[in-house]
Amino acid sequence: MIVSDQPARGTTDTPARPHTVAIMQPYFIPYAGYFRLFAASDLFVIYDCVQFPRRGWVHRNKLIDVSGEERWVTLPLVKAPQSVLIKDLEFPADASEQINARMQPFPDVMSPPAGAESIVEALLQAKGTPLTYIELLLKRITEYLGLRWNVLRSSSLEIPPELHGQDRILEIIRRIGAHCYLNAPGGRELYSRTAFDEAGVELNFLPDYDGPTSSILARILIENRDRLAAELSGSIVRR
Repeated sequence: MIVSDQPARGTTDTPARPHTVAIMQPYFIPYAGYFRLFAASDLFVIYDCVQFPRRGWVHRNKLIDVSGEERWVTLPLVKAPQSVLIKDLEFPADASEQINARMQPFPDVMSPPAGAESIVEALLQAKGTPLTYIELLLKRITEYLGLRWNVLRSSSLEIPPELHGQDRILEIIRRIGAHCYLNAPGGRELYSRTAFDEAGVELNFLPDYDGPTSSILARILIENRDRLAAELSGSIVRR
């Protein structure tokens, strides 16, 4: 299991040739639908070898503040070039202090339900890089929900930088040796089924998610753990 600040190279539970692989950028306390990929795949690849999307969800999310309104919470990052890769992001020296200050409008976070204390502990301590920090949060959340945690960083595969988009995804799958690629429903327009068929890879998508799109942390704080876990584990894969 990946518990240190060292680059993730997989886990001892990861099959040598996993049947189904999911590949996603590491998101900061993402919405619950994100975690369906852990439940429905044999191997989850953290897609960290691509450019950091500054308007995306890698470093920010929304939580419910003391007045009941959603408010952005953003991770502090060291200024970097526009082309910086996710794996190369850095925290400033006072990142933990900044994160603690930014969590003050969300007092409910400081009183997690039983079993979720380790999530809040990881949330408030900016250890290592933003990638290792987010990875640990994802791990703690999957553990809390009883979901599978078999993880590999795409950067460990050393994919040639000239490969982009679909070609890069297919090369990751080829190197892993997976038979099926599972993607979130929003990715249907990104991929050619013909290209996947020619590569001998089955292309599947999760069904549309009709649950709340707020951070899963907001749901963990107020919802029954077993019901939430059952919701995420009950996903149906559709071609």
